[in-house]
Amino acid sequence: MAGGEGTRLRPLTSNQPKPMVPIAGKPCIEHIVELLHAHAIDDIVVTLAYLPQAIRSYLGDGSSLGVRLSYSVEDTPLGTAGSVRKAADVLDETFVVISGDALCDIDLTALVAFHRERGAVATLAVKSVENPLEFGVVIADEDGRVERFLEKPGWGQVFSDTINTGIYVLEPEVLRHVPDGEPHDFSKQLFPYLLERGRPVYAWTVPDGQYWQDIGNLDQFLEANRDALDARVRLAIPGVRLQENIWVGEGVAVADLDQIEGPAAIGRFCNIEPGARIGAYTVLGANVVVKDGASVSGSVVEQGSYVGPGAGVTGAIVGRSTDIHAHAQLNEGVAVGDECSIGAEAVVLPGVKVYPYKTIEAGATIRENLIRESRPVASLLGDEGAAGIANIDITPELALRLAMAYGTTLKRGDRVAAGRDGHPSSRMLKRAMVAGLQAAGVTVADLRFAAPGLVRHEVKTSRLAGGFHVRRSAEDAEMVEIVLFEPPGVLAGRGLRADVEKHLSRSEFRRVTHRQVGGIVEAPRAIESYSGALGALVDRDAVRRRGFRLVVDYGHSAAAPVAEALFAELGVDAVGVDAGGDARDVGPRVKDEAVAQVARLVEAVGADLGVIFDAHAERLWLVDDAGRRIPSAQTLLL
Repeated sequence: MAGGEGTRLRPLTSNQPKPMVPIAGKPCIEHIVELLHAHAIDDIVVTLAYLPQAIRSYLGDGSSLGVRLSYSVEDTPLGTAGSVRKAADVLDETFVVISGDALCDIDLTALVAFHRERGAVATLAVKSVENPLEFGVVIADEDGRVERFLEKPGWGQVFSDTINTGIYVLEPEVLRHVPDGEPHDFSKQLFPYLLERGRPVYAWTVPDGQYWQDIGNLDQFLEANRDALDARVRLAIPGVRLQENIWVGEGVAVADLDQIEGPAAIGRFCNIEPGARIGAYTVLGANVVVKDGASVSGSVVEQGSYVGPGAGVTGAIVGRSTDIHAHAQLNEGVAVGDECSIGAEAVVLPGVKVYPYKTIEAGATIRENLIRESRPVASLLGDEGAAGIANIDITPELALRLAMAYGTTLKRGDRVAAGRDGHPSSRMLKRAMVAGLQAAGVTVADLRFAAPGLVRHEVKTSRLAGGFHVRRSAEDAEMVEIVLFEPPGVLAGRGLRADVEKHLSRSEFRRVTHRQVGGIVEAPRAIESYSGALGALVDRDAVRRRGFRLVVDYGHSAAAPVAEALFAELGVDAVGVDAGGDARDVGPRVKDEAVAQVARLVEAVGADLGVIFDAHAERLWLVDDAGRRIPSAQTLLL
């Protein structure tokens, strides 16, 4: 049975049915299917109601788990017995009913054997618990025959601490007593009916040492994960088990296992940076990133999430693809839904629930549940465009949507220029931007590896409708920037940015037909045109006669192709360093170190001047022929 909504588990179940909540790195229902397979129960019908496709697409036909799965979907809620009755056509022999959202390792073989020995028509697996109020209470005689039970009693009605686990063995004939297509419940209606008619209904007590836990609320969810890590329940936890009950999945990147305190489970392809700490009773889903200085302890962080530098997550639950930015703090009992963004230095106080798709601004303190509205955040586009952590804040999906919004502000058939620096993340995002503009009917003049100045020049000289440049931040290696331009090659003004933001926030994008999709064109003479325009600003003959010798540090920027063409035209002998475009392993540029390196080279080769570009080729520093740095004020005068 896998139709539960799990309302008490929200926001964890806002976007997924209750059986899909993860326990130690796998959905609970997958653990249950593995339990059935271990007891040679391989023909399985899954009853579905809430978000059925989530389970159906995950489990498929069951072949990957060694079983045969089929599905029965309720159009309207039919209750526990009614949902099973809907699948009666394929239930032609003794069958087991088990919940897909209650974690257990019960000996189903012994349960079925007990049922057959007693000649029962229905056998309930029962268990003693401290607090029976949330469950159906069962009382049976010494032989196990049920005499009485009551569904979810008050304390004044409690006559036993033995509760119904929701796991049954049934004979097909009992389904004849369940009306077809109507809501009907096992505990409230079918079992009392069978007792009234003297049919043999038995209770099998779950032996001590066998585990059963209803995952009814967020505390029980965390408890079930802790029990799995403590091996109190027998599960197949993904990954290789190391010392101190640490499970590590395929492709995990961690500098030192001492960063992880067991018990803990680290999903496949997680990235735990040096300086990050993973505390006891932590479960990380697949592809989670934990940055330097961050700490995660006693928490469940689902797949694809990001924990930024210095952030702290303690005793919390974090949904899928959620970003927790630098130095943010999530406290005990916090539950954050899928695809949320917790801003830098934000604090979410204990017990607060943040529902999916919410954004919390940097520095905010959240004291109450965030259900319907996000806390206001700054606009995406600043004076120089969009900026954020590459593939976390600025993803290909966001770049695509940003480009579609930008394209919607332009006319269909317009042309824009596109350029990037040499980093792979910039190449990735530029391609997403190009696709978004094409989808809006805009043609892109692709300059590929190009400095922002070249993009500006192309917008101006070719009379284009605009342009953009994607580049890594000069200050932070993780950050990426998407800069927008408008005619005549200037930064996008407030009006254009506001229009783009409006279309982006409302998802109001112009979509064109297949005949109107924008193209991609070359700009083969762009570098020649730009270097020629720069050369026209000086006295070419005088420069050629002087025969300058330079040392130029290109800073892995896109300045080299333009500068080399210009130097060739002007007869300048230039010694270039750091001209390569792919700077994936190069950190933020340290200006003083670069200046000192060029100063040494100037003296070594007898150059007239040393030039140091920043990573964007938009700023420079100069060194004179004696290796002395020329002050900024003097550079400005020159």
